[in-house]
Amino acid sequence: MKKKILIGILILLMGFLLGGLTFYVLGRVTGQYKYMPHTAKPNVPRQIIETERAFSEIVSTVSPSVVNISTTKVVRKDTGPFLQDPFFDFFSPFHDFGMPKKWKERSLGSGVIVSSDGYIITNNHVVEKADEIKVTLLDRRVFKGHIVGADPKTDIAIIRIDANNLPILTWGDADKLQVGEFVLAIGSPYGLSNTVTMGIISAVGRANVGIADYEDFIQTDAAINPGNSGGPLVNIKGEIIGINTAIFSRTGGYQGIGFAVPSNMVRLVMDQLVQKGKVTRGWIGVTIQELTPELAQEFGLKKSKGALVSDVGKDSPAAKAGIMRGDVILEFNGKEVKDVSSLRNMVAQSKTGSEITLKILRAGKEFAVKVLIVELPREVAEVSPERLPNDTEAKALTGLTVMDLSREIVRQLGFNKDEKGVVVVRVEPGTPADDAEIKKGDIIKEINKKEIDNLEDFNRITKNIKKNESVLLFINRSGKKYFIILKAS
Repeated sequence: MKKKILIGILILLMGFLLGGLTFYVLGRVTGQYKYMPHTAKPNVPRQIIETERAFSEIVSTVSPSVVNISTTKVVRKDTGPFLQDPFFDFFSPFHDFGMPKKWKERSLGSGVIVSSDGYIITNNHVVEKADEIKVTLLDRRVFKGHIVGADPKTDIAIIRIDANNLPILTWGDADKLQVGEFVLAIGSPYGLSNTVTMGIISAVGRANVGIADYEDFIQTDAAINPGNSGGPLVNIKGEIIGINTAIFSRTGGYQGIGFAVPSNMVRLVMDQLVQKGKVTRGWIGVTIQELTPELAQEFGLKKSKGALVSDVGKDSPAAKAGIMRGDVILEFNGKEVKDVSSLRNMVAQSKTGSEITLKILRAGKEFAVKVLIVELPREVAEVSPERLPNDTEAKALTGLTVMDLSREIVRQLGFNKDEKGVVVVRVEPGTPADDAEIKKGDIIKEINKKEIDNLEDFNRITKNIKKNESVLLFINRSGKKYFIILKAS
């Protein structure tokens, strides 16, 4: 009995084996044999699905308020008198006989609607000198735009279109931004309307970038490319926290570093442009410079924070408040002054006619002064020296050659006839003077806080300077005054 069962099992197994082999062979011969598709789905966490849906909702809410801006301007170029030469006709017999040539230049940018009656924010460089501005909405409606006002110093411009009931975005508070927050950049890079990119805030308070006069940029790694200029940078609430302005790039394309003007600065500029047609900035009448570690140590600071006063304007609000050259401004109305840019922006954004409080460090002691904010006067053009006098052998510090100020030198340099000090006529490359970035044409007015009237004073004071001693120089460079630390050798 057991033998029969065993034989039956063997027969059954052989049947399965032969059947499978037959199925495989037939499938290969007929080409109909296929593997069954894998239908398993990944187990996506609910949080990821909700996050994805949230970003889509942000984009759908924000996009209708973002516009494409295209501008056209006519560029004219004179062909020049050399085209009158008959020899030129041999190469171009059909030239325009000296008439100005002209052609149209077109550029693309972005903007964001901030009022339902047609006000749009963009960058000044997007619409600057434009003869025609065309604004295209998400629903493909096209309007002609005109400039309400522009502020090159922050690269912000306001344009308006003849439309009503437009979708708008709300404003976020850029002062509360934290590095690492998610952001979305929306615009029209390379003319591709309503392109959305995502990233984080890489840094805040970026200055000295060289893009505008008043800089307090938000830095982001959200992809920003040519054409994104003027578009909004929004947070996860769909609020405007900045206006995309520039990129850092060696190729012209995205390299992970973009800059946006913070919303709080944009709103101040916008309000003034809409109401007055111009931007009025605050002024207290001081020239300030950055505190290097060496200067901070010289003026009794443990950290290189604050702004060093290098000059005080005559009869300015600062002068009337008792601020002096060499003071270090630490706080502005209770807010820490981190550097020159932060102080300049706070003063500029202050309301004219208001009174502010500055915390000052002078000779190791801190105290507060009240200063009146007045309107920034028209800027005085900088005077560049046309030529400098011949070298003299009156050398005092290694690598630095100076000479007395004569009336002719003062006239050539464009200074007041009462200017005192000694003028730098040579800086040897590779010397401490060169490392300290002293330049030919600088006027040295003080050494270690001692006034210099002439070459005799200069030699008398420098004679006692010891090797490797830090020397504090106060110089006048084309009307701007600075403190410089120099290592004696």
